[in-house]
Amino acid sequence: MRRHGLVWAGLVLASVVGLPLITPVPLASASAPLPPGQDPFYTYSGSKPLASIAPGTVLNHRTVELSLGTTTATPVQAEQLLYRTTGQQNEPIVTVTTVLTPTPVPVLPRIVEYLSFYDGLGAQCDPSYTLAGGDPGAANQQEADEEELLISWYLSQGDIVTVPDFEGEGLHWMAGRESGYGALDAVRATESFLGVLPDSTPVGLSGYSGGAVASDWASELAPAYASELDLVGVAEGGIPVNDAHLFAYVDGTVTYSAAIPGILIGLSRAYGWDLQKLDTYLSPYGKSVAQQEDQVCIGSVFGKYPGLTMKSIMKPPYQNLLQVPVFAAMLGDQTMGTASTHPVEPLFMAVGNADGTGDGAMVAADVASLARQYCHEGVPVEFQEYQGATHEDAGALFEPQTGPFLQDRLAGAPYPSNCASLG
Repeated sequence: MRRHGLVWAGLVLASVVGLPLITPVPLASASAPLPPGQDPFYTYSGSKPLASIAPGTVLNHRTVELSLGTTTATPVQAEQLLYRTTGQQNEPIVTVTTVLTPTPVPVLPRIVEYLSFYDGLGAQCDPSYTLAGGDPGAANQQEADEEELLISWYLSQGDIVTVPDFEGEGLHWMAGRESGYGALDAVRATESFLGVLPDSTPVGLSGYSGGAVASDWASELAPAYASELDLVGVAEGGIPVNDAHLFAYVDGTVTYSAAIPGILIGLSRAYGWDLQKLDTYLSPYGKSVAQQEDQVCIGSVFGKYPGLTMKSIMKPPYQNLLQVPVFAAMLGDQTMGTASTHPVEPLFMAVGNADGTGDGAMVAADVASLARQYCHEGVPVEFQEYQGATHEDAGALFEPQTGPFLQDRLAGAPYPSNCASLG
């Protein structure tokens, strides 16, 4: 779930100042990119059936110009890769990742996959589009700028950075397995394109809020889906562990209640529904809200429907989603910790707790319970609960910790798990 109006950019910028960034590449001024829906690059047009192509295969690539930074933008070259991945229902799909390589290129390559909190129901939210200068809308531009600062910091450390559109081209927001597959296949595509070996290239993942959907599911799915990758650490914060609990927590709230219809839209798409099919379950008010949210970056609608409740957006027979089999199955599929495999690499997990229940969006007890589950499965975990911190505040605390965590993991340093204190 996306943050909005954050104030943590200064913290990240302070950590970047004084460090060498990537060398600017002199390029002609680029025009605004085509929106993904109008750009043929985002569509696979090969003759070979997509189902017969291995996940992670690069299907197309191009060089793009990015402008990293806010006040003084630094033009840099990056590669965008169209690659094959897997959808929520195990169907073959494609999406795009943006690959940035530091200058000079490291002798021993290491990769940080930055998993954006883009929370997109519209293609204008895609990181591949916004990083290339596409306009996600005024309400979302600050967040895109802040993420660029984080990406710049990793580049300054000599890390190769790959930033996938892990929701797929269908914009399946909050679809857990698809997000995890998309993240893992982006690493495969990046390594293949750069010609580096998976078993000797350490990889770290970082994701907050909506990005934590991809980072957590990637860590759970990797042992069975992409065991060849050398995942050395995963940082995940503001983690939406259980959608049903999230819905109950934000129901009727001023800000985050707007996420409820947005998540229903994203999951409906992931399971092959269109908006018309979802509408059959919605009240007239619910239909109106869903139509308004259908193509937005979700951060732009937080606070737009204060007091929105499940009762107000669903027809009476469907107001308890867990009693509606199709919705119960959809929501249950997204519950973290339910994959057939579990993470094996060190995890840094964090969540805020502003009101005794959670950070205003995520339920703190759910995150703590997931951390304990992983500990019991033998996963080295450092769990932190930021007392008094809202979802935004927790992001400001989490992000500055992720850099040192991942740099230590990429360097092979010992990991100080606090599983013993979690019970």
